Amino acid sequence: MRSSFLPRIRIISLALFIFVLILLSKLYLVQVVHGEEYIDRADRQYIKPESTLFDRGTIYYENKDGRLISAATLKTGYTLAINPRLLEDSESTHSQIEKIIDINDEDFFFRAGKKNDPYEEVLKKMDEETAFEIEQLDIDGVDVFKDKWRFYPGNEVGAQTLGFVGFNNDDYGGRYGLERYYDDVLRRDSENMNVNFFAEVFSNLNKTLGGNNLRNKGDIITSIEPSVQTFFQTRMNKVHDTWNSELTAGVILNPKTGEVFAMAVSPSFSLNEFSKEEDINIFRNPIVEDVYEMGSIMKPLTMSAGLDSGAVTAETTYNDKGFLELDGYKISNYDGKGRGVVNMQEVLNQSLNTGVAFVVSQMGNNIFADYMKNFGLMEKTGIDLPNEVSPLIGNLDSPRNIEYATAAFGQGIALSPIMTTQALSSLANNGILPKLHVVKQINYEIGPAKTIEVEEGRRVLKSETADEITRMLVKVVDEALAGGTVKLKNYSIAAKTGTAQIANPHEKGYYDDRFLHSFFGYFPAYNPEFLVFLYTIYPKEVRYASQTLTDPFMDTAKFLINYYEIPPDR
Repeated sequence: MRSSFLPRIRIISLALFIFVLILLSKLYLVQVVHGEEYIDRADRQYIKPESTLFDRGTIYYENKDGRLISAATLKTGYTLAINPRLLEDSESTHSQIEKIIDINDEDFFFRAGKKNDPYEEVLKKMDEETAFEIEQLDIDGVDVFKDKWRFYPGNEVGAQTLGFVGFNNDDYGGRYGLERYYDDVLRRDSENMNVNFFAEVFSNLNKTLGGNNLRNKGDIITSIEPSVQTFFQTRMNKVHDTWNSELTAGVILNPKTGEVFAMAVSPSFSLNEFSKEEDINIFRNPIVEDVYEMGSIMKPLTMSAGLDSGAVTAETTYNDKGFLELDGYKISNYDGKGRGVVNMQEVLNQSLNTGVAFVVSQMGNNIFADYMKNFGLMEKTGIDLPNEVSPLIGNLDSPRNIEYATAAFGQGIALSPIMTTQALSSLANNGILPKLHVVKQINYEIGPAKTIEVEEGRRVLKSETADEITRMLVKVVDEALAGGTVKLKNYSIAAKTGTAQIANPHEKGYYDDRFLHSFFGYFPAYNPEFLVFLYTIYPKEVRYASQTLTDPFMDTAKFLINYYEIPPDR
């Protein structure tokens, strides 16, 4: 008999154990994970019990010392609401509140007139002192309750990268930038706090045991460095204002790891105060979402392909006549002048269009196209930001020689700035194409943190080729950029400018007076920790990128060297 009871006892014991485990799990969720949320809701339940308090995960920047700085967080305040049904004298009520805080008169009386509506919000984001004063008025039909909303401490700094939260019909969630890309991690779905505890436990065991999907909810830590981001945003704003450009932007990253330290767009917008009337295009991140013909910034890629394929060396020469005719079209140098017999170093030093067209002719169209595509110019980078655009590189499949010659100096193919930055990073990363990313870690509410593991990119150049193109680009800075006057005595910098004609959408061809200026460089050149890419669209009354972007680049390089205390390399 005794033995027959043992299985039953074990079953009952197991059931009790599972039940206790469920209760403990639920208590943990209530007291630890959701503890602050329950307290917040208790604070306001006497006023608006059916409401839910907004909640969302935090986005962090990380400074150079590893300290986390909030980039997108929650701010607590108070909301003033009225119940028109209970409001006996709206004139008197308005007068009393106006003595404490300014409110929109027309809006107040409009809401007060909705006698069939029990709840109307009059003013949001009040501080605690103001809320207390209004509450002390003790007016029937006037209530104050605790509230939370999304807050961005940096305001406009990094706005297009962070994005913001907003409504899409009835759904309130991330709409741009990281807020959108990581919305599934940052979003907190509200629960009804009034559900009977035991009923909830037994109604959905899977939900209870699964922690309500909290394993997928958390905060995100980015690789954005706040001081670098702030400096960079200010510097891009200055470029934009100085030259009255249509748009100015840039990226700072580690070319070895692909971690983005800063991403700035000018003009920017206030994440905390923007209006619905603003042009929605300002919310987009053009570094990721737009494509451009990038111009001479592409010449280092063409030259490295020529070096890597064995078609040319730095000492290879050709006779530069200043122009070249292909398929009935004429290609000219930026000034239309010939230099005579020059080598490949001078092609980069003087940014000769005919020189890179010569490089393509030496390696062959198909080989050149294969290198360009292998640089990642036929695919998206996969960076963790929304709406990444695809490149327009159909010319690299053309049967005509002219298309390949113009692509050699960055015309006729259109790329996003982030794609261009990734391709150029391979020159700094020993010939390996890095995987770019903005978020480095997710701290989940339940379970261990997840470090974003980024797989190593593919090799696109031989290590020796990367060394050689770096040496050539260092020589560009030391000897040719601003006549060698901006080189740093104790630091090697590899860099190149780019000036591209802007296509005229209304006519065939290009504008004669509109240009896209770009500049990229990495340093310390032979063991780089930073790559900086800048561009500005249609700067006024200036033609060349060396005039608009040399100083901003050098200022940024000096800031990074000093801020990170980079030791000299020469």
